[in-house]
Order: sequence, then C-alpha cells, then structure tokens
Amino acid sequence: MFPWFSFLTYAVVTAVTPGPNNIMSMSNGSRRGFRGALPFNFGILAGFSVVMVLCTACCTLLSQLIPKIRLPMLVVGAGYMLYLAWETFRSSDQIEEDHSRDGFWSGLLLQFINPKIYIYGIMSMEAYILPFYSGQPVPLLGFALLLAVIGFAFTLCWSAFGSAFRWLFSKHARLVNTVMALLLVYCAVSLFLT
Repeated sequence: MFPWFSFLTYAVVTAVTPGPNNIMSMSNGSRRGFRGALPFNFGILAGFSVVMVLCTACCTLLSQLIPKIRLPMLVVGAGYMLYLAWETFRSSDQIEEDHSRDGFWSGLLLQFINPKIYIYGIMSMEAYILPFYSGQPVPLLGFALLLAVIGFAFTLCWSAFGSAFRWLFSKHARLVNTVMALLLVYCAVSLFLT
C-alpha cells in the first residue's frame, strides 16, 4: 500500500520551507501584491513541472538500469533531510530576499538552477513513488505533476502571505523551525520503514 502520509508529509514540509521559490514569491508578494506576483508564480509552475517530469524520467531510468541504486539514494536522501532538519532548527528568524527579476521567465528559469527542487523530485521518486509505480508511465507522470502542484501551491501561499510569513517566522521562529525540523527527521526515518 502506498505510504500517502509519509509521502505527503515529506512533500508538504519540503515545499513549505524557505527556498529560492518561496523566498522570491514572498518578496514579490510583498512588493507587487498577490496579483502582481502571479506571472512569476506561473513561471515557477511551468518550470517546476518540467523539472519534476525530468527527475521522474531520470530516476525511472536509473532504477531500471541500476536496481542497487535505491539504498544509496535513500541514505543520501535521509542524510540530506537530516541536514535540512538541522539547518532549519538552528536557522535564525532572518529571511534573505532576492529582488532580482520577477516575471514568468524568471520563475521558469529559476527552476533549472534550484537544487532544492531536484532533491525534492529525486527523493520523492526514489523513496516513495518508484517502489510502487515503477514502469507505469501514467501514474509516474501524475505524481510528477502532483509534486509540481504542491510546490506551486506553497509559492502562492508565500506570495499571498508574504508579510504575514515574515512576521510569523520572526515572532515564532524557534517554534516554527523546531516543528519543521522534527517533521524532516520523521521523513528521514520513514524512508527506511516503507
């Protein structure tokens, strides 16, 4: 049975934590308003979708060619999640902004240099999806697009609540960071329980 709870916990926690997409969406939302930030966010959705489909194809190919790659990928992925948990736990309440271009093409192109979403896609495929849906192109495409939509949904949230998130993180930074870190630790451990 597919581990929906673990998978969605990983996807949501990874998508909601600060990264290039979320920080720039928050910045654009604060500066341009929600509607003004939409072109950038739609660029993120387009680029995110392409990257997730590419990650799915590469992971599927590698898993079929080198079946023994799953355990090393899980170990590396769990290590990365624990690193993210540690960094999240010890991070300050300061959120750095990038005021670079904020249109559709900037959002789209950002996805091809954003390491966070590559890890997100590869870990989701290797740890959760491929063990259940390997060799099934339609479900794999569906999961790739689901991952992109989850990421997109949180960039919209960061845009819509740009100022509120800044206030939330600065006012309750320790609590928010601790909860996010603990959820990432849970995700790292759950990789080996499925």
